Amino acid sequence: MGSSEGYDLGSYKFHIEEFFPKKLFFKITKVKLQNANPVIKEECKERIKKEKPWDSNLVIIAADHPARNVTQIGSNKTAMTNRYEYLGRIIRVLMLDQIDGVMGTPDIIDDLFIINSLLKRVNGKSFMDNKILLGSLNRGGLSGSPYEMYDPITAYNIQDIIAFGLDGAKIMLRLDLETKMAKYSQKTLEICARIVRQCNKADLPIFIEPLPVFLDEIGVYKVKKDVQEISKVVGIATALGGSSANIWLKLPYTSDYKRVSLSTSNPILMLGGEVMGNPTSILKEFHEGMQSGFNIRGCLVGRNILFPGDDDPLAVALAISEIIHKKKSVSKALSTIESNRGKELDYLTSKIL
Repeated sequence: MGSSEGYDLGSYKFHIEEFFPKKLFFKITKVKLQNANPVIKEECKERIKKEKPWDSNLVIIAADHPARNVTQIGSNKTAMTNRYEYLGRIIRVLMLDQIDGVMGTPDIIDDLFIINSLLKRVNGKSFMDNKILLGSLNRGGLSGSPYEMYDPITAYNIQDIIAFGLDGAKIMLRLDLETKMAKYSQKTLEICARIVRQCNKADLPIFIEPLPVFLDEIGVYKVKKDVQEISKVVGIATALGGSSANIWLKLPYTSDYKRVSLSTSNPILMLGGEVMGNPTSILKEFHEGMQSGFNIRGCLVGRNILFPGDDDPLAVALAISEIIHKKKSVSKALSTIESNRGKELDYLTSKIL
């Protein structure tokens, strides 16, 4: 990939092995063979929580896609099935103080806790301290299933989130109002309402990703990225569960985002969606989104940070953070990418190996 609107990758290519060797990945297996439960529980107990986590703008990594059978990156249909690569890229980003947290399923969070424990044993810096940790709940609406709109809880539940001391919960609500599968969307709506009530009872923040969807010509569900449709599902999501006091929304960027901002008084995090490859587009969207209203509070994004083409996830994460936290321009954010590629590749290996 060459130069595009100020973005120049040149001949650079990020290689996960330089940052996260396979030998280190399989240390997780060794811990699991010896019983990982005490390690994970100790990590939960010792974790330093972020003070006043909800007061500032947020950049949170989304790491729950594989649990819903979503594994494609670009033309590679199974890219996210490589847990070694996926986990390494998540750690590559979480090592940054500028990244506020991660949202994931139990398998991801467990592995992060184990690697973090190994790092701390050799006086390395914890990458889980002062981070917001969100647990993903309903992953049962498997991509490609004829019953995809039925999305039950299959990962964390609220009791798990309380037990592990996580900071909040995340649910997805996809609404198909056009086909016979609409009845499954409405069943999922009821599930989500119950979850919101449970979060309210526990005084936990609940992040809802409400998406209007349609079936395309080959039978694949796509998101309606239309300001009218997005604004309509916002009203459905914020009315769930008895009180909207703890609700955050995770919404796609669309044109005329000010209308989305005005559709709710609740805080909104922008999602990244399918990988764009060149980070320029996502930087532009987030820059425009952040100027749309006070309740646009940052982003909850996975693939566009973790798999930015051949670029370094750390560098792209820093660029996005510059826009979200410091209100920098797109051009300055692109300069941040160029000046941070390949930095601190020995963050793990200098300590653990």
